Amino acid sequence: MTSIALAGMGRAELLALPAAIDLDTANRAIGLGRSKGYELARRDAYPCRVLRLGKKYRVITADLLRLLGIEEPGAEGLAADAA
Repeated sequence: MTSIALAGMGRAELLALPAAIDLDTANRAIGLGRSKGYELARRDAYPCRVLRLGKKYRVITADLLRLLGIEEPGAEGLAADAA
């Protein structure tokens, strides 16, 4: 069993996420409880980039995928093109 399966979201579900997601969805993806996730975001200690937009937090999906060790579709080709 992979850590992704333990976190409650599968690879396909993660790859289908929009560019930025709410903190509750990110918490679910990495297996954090709601209270702990919000505490980390408030302290600027969340394990990936979090944007504060008014009273809401948004997590950059690309950062979340990197944290989970998931390559975005087509990312291999982009890396090769850059080299």
